[in-house]
This record gives sequence, structure tokens and C-alpha cells, in this order.
Amino acid sequence: MDETWIHHYTPESKQQSKQWTEASCSAPKKTRSVPSAEKVMASVFWDAEDILFIDYLEKGKTITGEYYFNLLTRLDRKKCEKRPGLQKKKIIFHQDSAPAHKSILAMEKLRDLHYELLEHLSYSPHLAPSDFSLFPKLKLFLTGQRFL
Repeated sequence: MDETWIHHYTPESKQQSKQWTEASCSAPKKTRSVPSAEKVMASVFWDAEDILFIDYLEKGKTITGEYYFNLLTRLDRKKCEKRPGLQKKKIIFHQDSAPAHKSILAMEKLRDLHYELLEHLSYSPHLAPSDFSLFPKLKLFLTGQRFL
């Protein structure tokens, strides 16, 4: 589990917007555009196979212990729908040490779900593969799409 900011609009890169033209034709003109200032926090839950659940935080809200508790409840429902075979298996859950993740409510919910928590050491970027493999690919996939 990890969070990332996603802009409401991220323009295509030069590489993405390349297109073939006839040798005698010039390439179409493109206006320069920049990512929107508006952005949304996405909480992404995934396993080795696929993304299980993505939650987009409503504008003006913050992730609190109670909000995260409800996210974990929704995650468990999604996990049951998408991976019914995991019901009887041991779940090792990895999250960072954000205050909402370590709240009493969240820790209680993880115990109730029987998820084993994999400890996240401070200043250990190698334990956050989402920042290096998942999120760049997810953002590349979302490039050019608009979220309102």
C-alpha cells in the first residue's frame, strides 16, 4: 500500500505525442501544456498480480486514522471479490509509517483482518518499490487523461 499525487491532467510527453508524417509534410504544431495545478491523492493497494483497489481522496479531506480504517475495510471487500483464494492464506501487508497508518484504529483493523504487518524502516527507499516501479508506470498510463 502506498499513496501518490496524481494531477487532474498531465499532458503527453514529446515521445508520446510523436506521429508519422509524409517526408514532404511538416509535423503538426503542438501547443505547450503543463500539468494541472489541481491534483488528487491516490491510495493504491496491490499484490504480486495486479492492483486490487485505488481510492481517490476527496478534495478538502485528509487521511486520518478513521479514514484509513475505512479504506482497509473496503480493501478487504475488494480482496474477497478479486482474490477469493486469499481468504485462507496469510497476508503480509506493507505500508509506510505515516501517522494515519500507525493509528490505534488502523492497527486494530489490521489485527482484525489477520494481516501480518511487514515493518517499514525509516529511510529505506528500497522497501518502497511503488515509488520506482508502480507509480511511474501508472502515471504514464494516465497521461493525457483528464480527471475532474
